[in-house]
Amino acid sequence: MIEEFNEIRPYHDDELPQIFEELIADPAFQKVACSVIPNIPFELLAEKMRNCKTKLEFQKTFCYGILQQIIKKHTDGVTLDRKSQSDAQKAYTYISNHRDIILDSGFLSVLLVDEGMETVEIAIGDNLLIYPWIKKLVRVNKSFIVQRGLSMRQQLESSARMSRYMHHTIAEKQQSIWIAQREGRAKDSNDRTQESILKMLAMGGEGDVVDRLMEMNIMPLAISYEYDPCDFLKAKEFQLKRDVEGYKKTTADDLINMQIGLFGYKGRVHFQMGGCINDMLSQVDRSLPKQELFTQIASCIDHRIHSNYKLYPGNYVAYDWLKGTDNFKSHYTAEEKNRFSDYIRQQLEKIDIDHKDEDFLREKLLMMYANPLINYLATRS
Repeated sequence: MIEEFNEIRPYHDDELPQIFEELIADPAFQKVACSVIPNIPFELLAEKMRNCKTKLEFQKTFCYGILQQIIKKHTDGVTLDRKSQSDAQKAYTYISNHRDIILDSGFLSVLLVDEGMETVEIAIGDNLLIYPWIKKLVRVNKSFIVQRGLSMRQQLESSARMSRYMHHTIAEKQQSIWIAQREGRAKDSNDRTQESILKMLAMGGEGDVVDRLMEMNIMPLAISYEYDPCDFLKAKEFQLKRDVEGYKKTTADDLINMQIGLFGYKGRVHFQMGGCINDMLSQVDRSLPKQELFTQIASCIDHRIHSNYKLYPGNYVAYDWLKGTDNFKSHYTAEEKNRFSDYIRQQLEKIDIDHKDEDFLREKLLMMYANPLINYLATRS
């Protein structure tokens, strides 16, 4: 057991009995468990928890079923295309665009289980772990903790430790990982990989920057939600940031985002693997300055995510409205256009804010749906 990872890693299976007892005794956890699984007495849930001997068993007993319910009730289906994944036995670092705090990694694990594969370990920011029971639960659910809000020196130490942990997870544990391409979600859906993520990944491992990144088997993953249930909250945040000096989201805001993200309507959802980037890394010019290398590698990941988006009628309608054109009218019917128009109107109505700027908010909503198409088109030029 490598002691330095104890604070951030998922629990080991032999630690689960103790953690289960702590969760079962926590009134806040009891309340949430009973609201998420309402038809089963808590004593029975507690018994089922105690019977789980591994994290995967816990996921299959509880998380898998809950996520399947969310797919059934709040989406029009979730699909995965992994044709570009040449070796399913390998452990990969899936780097994806980030739409939903919980479901991006949750849906991915469900889809992998359905393909007979292992679930992923998940990088999760400690800013979301606002109650002790949440921190315990995510570590039972194969998450490792990304520490935020540290001083510069502490941040460096924390990043280096996390990098060593991720290299250890891929190389020694042969366990795939999911990490978002940036800290926080792209509010306008203009997805870009933060180079700081790559710099962190290159802190661990052996050899030069390219060797270290090749060890991670980076697999870009494009996630496409037809509708983002939190879009109106993101639009509201844009106006608040514009109008209120120093505006920052609160912990309560994060909880509302999580809840609406989970139980809001998402339409169709698609996951598309973009091929491991080791082919590109093996041909990159290693003599380039480090900064240039990171920029090139981030661009490669972005290109593979953007070119693998699944585009829906709403993306084309939003683009045409935003640009004042009808260039893409062959990509949607009148009915689909009306449906999207109604959707945008309903989302705008949900925004409760002083001095509501309808034009600004509508433009921000349309931008969220047009940007995936704009980025996709840029990969074709």
